[in-house]
Amino acid sequence: MRWFDAGVNQFDQRLPIEQTLTAAERAGVTRLCVIATEESEWSSSLAWQNQYPEQICCTLGVHPHNADNVSSDWVSKLTTLASQSNVAAIGECGLDYNRMFSTRDNQLQVFEHQLNVATQLQLPVYLHERDAFPDQYALLNQYVGDLNGGLVHCFTSHTEHLKAYLELGFYIGITGWICDTKRGVELREALAYLPLDRLVLETDAPYLFPKGMKPRQRNNQPANLPFIAERVAELKQVSVEQLSQVSIINTNKLLWRTHD
Repeated sequence: MRWFDAGVNQFDQRLPIEQTLTAAERAGVTRLCVIATEESEWSSSLAWQNQYPEQICCTLGVHPHNADNVSSDWVSKLTTLASQSNVAAIGECGLDYNRMFSTRDNQLQVFEHQLNVATQLQLPVYLHERDAFPDQYALLNQYVGDLNGGLVHCFTSHTEHLKAYLELGFYIGITGWICDTKRGVELREALAYLPLDRLVLETDAPYLFPKGMKPRQRNNQPANLPFIAERVAELKQVSVEQLSQVSIINTNKLLWRTHD
């Protein structure tokens, strides 16, 4: 079986690139999407994509935590870079009212700029949201008719929010949060309403090491995706083989710009 990890954060000492890719390959995880969350990460993301074109795609964008720190020309830089390469999506973008590392006004402004870039370039949006659903949904609803789809990255919320995102036409990213029988209760309930043709699997490595996986490690990695898939298949009452097939199809369709 093959897998596509739709959410891997930047390679660093926690995720050394060669070791990470080798372990992923051994586990059947043949493709990764590397997430960029601020301007300083864009060049390295593109470099990794160019170095490993059969294994890596990447997003370019500004996470809401970093909305206070954008440069004066960040929008034009993002537009230029994303239009000149096989970028998978615009993001990680959205709203986060939990820790408020950036002001609400700046988050809204930076998010809307990225929706405009995604619309202009006809790229999907790679979405983040925490404790900000009403504002995020309202803004997305204004642009959804012009957007070329998107992924709700690391969805951890409940059935009502899941159905709302599905109505907007987005794919839903499921991570190891589903393995947490305490914190993941609402997500596990919502999973019943997620159609297989909208389901995408991701690790969010090096974060969210799956509960119950042995041996316990400090950092998550793409090679752990099959463990998450087994839990998802069990909850969805489908075979792991079927889940592999549909998740690969969904993720390739959404994020792999150089289609097979």
